[in-house]
Amino acid sequence: MMEADAKAVVKTQGQQFCVRTGDVLKVMRYPNTEAGSELELEDVLMYEDAAGVRFGQPVLENARVRIRILENKRDKKVTILKHRRRGGFKRKQGFRQAISVIKVEAVEFKN
Repeated sequence: MMEADAKAVVKTQGQQFCVRTGDVLKVMRYPNTEAGSELELEDVLMYEDAAGVRFGQPVLENARVRIRILENKRDKKVTILKHRRRGGFKRKQGFRQAISVIKVEAVEFKN
């Protein structure tokens, strides 16, 4: 059953997010996916709605979060600076993390 005011804590790509229907998130890139793909996240740690709060041990079996990938891209550049004083040691390095922008389509719990 899908609730309009339901929220859930999901684990995806090694991170945990508190989500509601309609949320847009930036997560580490899902491999082998295209923009417009729909996925279902099954690692739901907590589900909350008007009936109450349910916690998993560690995950809830009947809870699902459906998402849509809006785009796959690279995030802003992160710069790493290393420096040791009075030693003449300086290093500058940077990288851009590959990310997926996702939209939460539905938060569901089936009794």
